[in-house]
Amino acid sequence: MAKQVGGMYRTPSHIGIIPDGNRRWAKNNGLGKEQGYAHGLVPGLELLRAARDRGIKELTYYGFTVDNCKRPKAQVVAFSDACCKAVELIEKEGAAVFVVGNTESPCFPRELVPYTDHKPICDGQTRVNLLVNYGWEWDIKNDWASRAVPRIDMVVRWGGMCRLSGFLPLQTVYSDFYIVKDLWPDFKPKHLDEALDWYSKQDITLGG
Repeated sequence: MAKQVGGMYRTPSHIGIIPDGNRRWAKNNGLGKEQGYAHGLVPGLELLRAARDRGIKELTYYGFTVDNCKRPKAQVVAFSDACCKAVELIEKEGAAVFVVGNTESPCFPRELVPYTDHKPICDGQTRVNLLVNYGWEWDIKNDWASRAVPRIDMVVRWGGMCRLSGFLPLQTVYSDFYIVKDLWPDFKPKHLDEALDWYSKQDITLGG
């Protein structure tokens, strides 16, 4: 439960999600590394539902990066397909989807091009941003291509690694950063609750 501040519970409006650990999870479960990405789809939906129930208005998921495309072809195909499926599933949940990434690259799935147009959302609707074939250098060199994505209050990374890995450097300039040791396919709603409880105890001054 979030901390009560001034008569209201202090909840982040926008959370960034780094769903790391798919390949390690696959290896631990006797699968090929490329098979791990599909097992991250259900956790993504569970997190979306949990976040919506807890009053969070916007989520940004790290899909895959420009650098990820250097991996073996089977993995590139697998995480690209997983992103396309994720958009389909998120839309069925009634959320608005906005995709950010280098559409000029052959690694960008053509099926997702229509989602790169940032459209208004309905009152009460959750927005989900998905970074697909995203690179921080590409973002900045292209006149801050991700400018339609607002500032992120908190970033939560699964998989135990304590780094941003190029995740929206401008939007995360004042973000709190929470690490979950469990691998992404092992997501549980309690991870989000623990992150929210931790966030509620942080002193947010934004430099002031």
